[in-house]
Amino acid sequence: MPTHPLTTGPEAVLAVDGLRKHFGPTVALQDAALRLFPGEVHALVGENGSGKSTLVKILSGVHRPDTGSMTVGGRAFAPRNPAQALRAGIDTVFQEVLGVENRTVLDNLWLGADRPLRPVARDAGRREKAAEVLAALLVTPPPLDAPFGSLQLSDRQACGIARSLLRDPRVLILDEATSALDLDTRTRLFTLVKERAAQGMSVVLITHRMDEIREIGDRVTVLRSGRTVGTLGADWDHDEMIRLMTGGAHLVPPADSSEPAACDPAERPVVLRVTGSRLRPGGQPCHAEFRRGEIVGLAGLEGHGQDEFLRLLLGHGDTEGVVRTEGDGEHRVTDPRRARDLGIAYVARDRRGESILPWMSILDNFAVATADRDVRGGLLSEAAAERRFAHYVERLAIKYGRSSDAVTTLSGGNQQKVVIARWLAADPEILLLNDPTRGIDVGAKRDLYRLLRELSAQGLTVVMLSSEVDEHVELMDRVLVFREGSLAAGLARTELDRERLVDAFFDGAAVTA
Repeated sequence: MPTHPLTTGPEAVLAVDGLRKHFGPTVALQDAALRLFPGEVHALVGENGSGKSTLVKILSGVHRPDTGSMTVGGRAFAPRNPAQALRAGIDTVFQEVLGVENRTVLDNLWLGADRPLRPVARDAGRREKAAEVLAALLVTPPPLDAPFGSLQLSDRQACGIARSLLRDPRVLILDEATSALDLDTRTRLFTLVKERAAQGMSVVLITHRMDEIREIGDRVTVLRSGRTVGTLGADWDHDEMIRLMTGGAHLVPPADSSEPAACDPAERPVVLRVTGSRLRPGGQPCHAEFRRGEIVGLAGLEGHGQDEFLRLLLGHGDTEGVVRTEGDGEHRVTDPRRARDLGIAYVARDRRGESILPWMSILDNFAVATADRDVRGGLLSEAAAERRFAHYVERLAIKYGRSSDAVTTLSGGNQQKVVIARWLAADPEILLLNDPTRGIDVGAKRDLYRLLRELSAQGLTVVMLSSEVDEHVELMDRVLVFREGSLAAGLARTELDRERLVDAFFDGAAVTA
């Protein structure tokens, strides 16, 4: 059963009571409370739009609350900016990777120390400390003098985490900071977190991954609609947590993997084929087919080729062997524009860099892919776009104020849902998804899974890269596994379980693509 956050015991290192925050007419927080104790790893969960991001930004000095109180170590805490939060010992690693791309890895690791961008290349002590933390996080750390902008996403995020660990904060807040990490780096991070917690550092973990909470969480506080609705101990029950998060509104049971498919997948027509294309120079040629109505997962350790393969299907790279089949006709997918013309849509992983148009409204971001449908007499009709948007708002449980609000007023998860809705509204025949549930809460994931199953039953082919093992096991009809830049293995629905899939990441299965 949930306990009230005002738990008795040792003095809280961080205490939050009655926080309220409005953004215009939108109530982001209305009664948020939290107790964090020394050496505790405390998970903070809730649906997208529940107030987690707002609470974290208040703790980090990005926003100031309208009312309420906070203390750190028993002393009043009201940071006016992130620098004041840092001086109080509160450091935050956000989901969106922060760094200066044209500076070195070493410079980025020490950003904010002394004065901004102070050269540290000749400081032997700082080099040694930086190298030590990176080596603890990454199997193959990047060179300290490499440009930060040259790193892949997982390594960038690891550098952001290393930066905070180098500061040795009193309270470390990980705000969806694990979502871009590969499996091995996440495991190494959790080892470091446990070590630092044993030494007295307190950690607030914001995540949508139940396995992460189960692995390192001591307690869990649940937010819903801006309110703290309960705190659970380490023996928390999954159904109870979901009930607290959703009020029971989004309890969607997982698909029954024993339920027979409408027809034998081998009997469905092939809609996309890859023959002999290489993902990297010198790599093995890839061969794969995708059939109508399939949901196919792309899996593997971060950086092992699955991202290049997905982009290959979109028309990037060695496209000579990528063919879209329609009836008796075949058409090469030569570039992204050609892919779009052939009914292929793509949802990018980097929401901020590749998908969201921050200067536009929520509705305009949704309608950008289908605007040509809404022209009447040379004028754009917003009413038609509003009707389509309302359909996906209901299907994906998108939380927003007004459709005319800037898209940047939405939480990251709701921004992602707008992007997914944008491309579903384009009625593609093949949908390519690059880690689409990154930063999306459990209830929203279930809604998306259900929608994808419904659309696949109607003939939509889905090819989905996911960094979550459980997602592959629960959702996919089959999974293609990538190793060292090549397609290395394939697992059918009947073969899928966590152990076998993870084993395939490390050379434990054969190609059956």
